[in-house]
Amino acid sequence: MTITTKPTFNDVAFRNQFPAFENTTDFPPAQLQGWWTMGTAYLNIDNNAPWTPAQLQLALDLMCAHLGQSFTLINAGIPTVLVQGTAEGSVNVSLTPPPVASSFGFWLATTSYGQQLRVLLKAVSNVGLYVGGWVERQGFRKAGGVF
Repeated sequence: MTITTKPTFNDVAFRNQFPAFENTTDFPPAQLQGWWTMGTAYLNIDNNAPWTPAQLQLALDLMCAHLGQSFTLINAGIPTVLVQGTAEGSVNVSLTPPPVASSFGFWLATTSYGQQLRVLLKAVSNVGLYVGGWVERQGFRKAGGVF
């Protein structure tokens, strides 16, 4: 499936979908547009075979919200990790990494929007290349170099 029209940022729809960003003073339209455009660098929208138009729009909007929340937390000096425990005497802080296998998954797990995006990415990208069994004869040589 090829999506003929690329998704675009819709300020009104985004703010309705993500009320945490409804304040135009704290989150000017140009700032949200910038985060949304930045999000297109993280998600491959040119090779959009598995995406429906609605899924791709949602993914980019979730990435924008994730970036927005991440930058907001960072600018406020709030760590974007899960704090397991703290101490005051010698200043000990125990952090709990989320149960993910990649740094991209860890980064997405730092906000609730990123967690939602990760679920969407898993649901959409669970199609993938099959290697093994007899299907391997379609594009890969078997052991020993023969088809």
